[in-house]
Amino acid sequence: MLSIKVLGSGCENCKKLEQIVRQTAVALGIETQIEKVTDPAAIQTYPILATPGLVINEKVVSAGRIPSGAEVTTWLTSAEAKLTTR
Repeated sequence: MLSIKVLGSGCENCKKLEQIVRQTAVALGIETQIEKVTDPAAIQTYPILATPGLVINEKVVSAGRIPSGAEVTTWLTSAEAKLTTR
């Protein structure tokens, strides 16, 4: 199962990012645990300068923008492949 965190205050961009991630994971059939991180202190523990941020298995893959569905697909499939090769 992939651990995914959406970092941000809960703004529209953060909600849009979460929606893209959820839709992509369902379309790919990848089991995920998605957490919204809205606490500023918790967000500051990640090396991002702007939100929304996307963290997959504790690795920051995007910050300060809304990635495309294709980008999210690449990140999710890559992260899942790393889990299955361990």
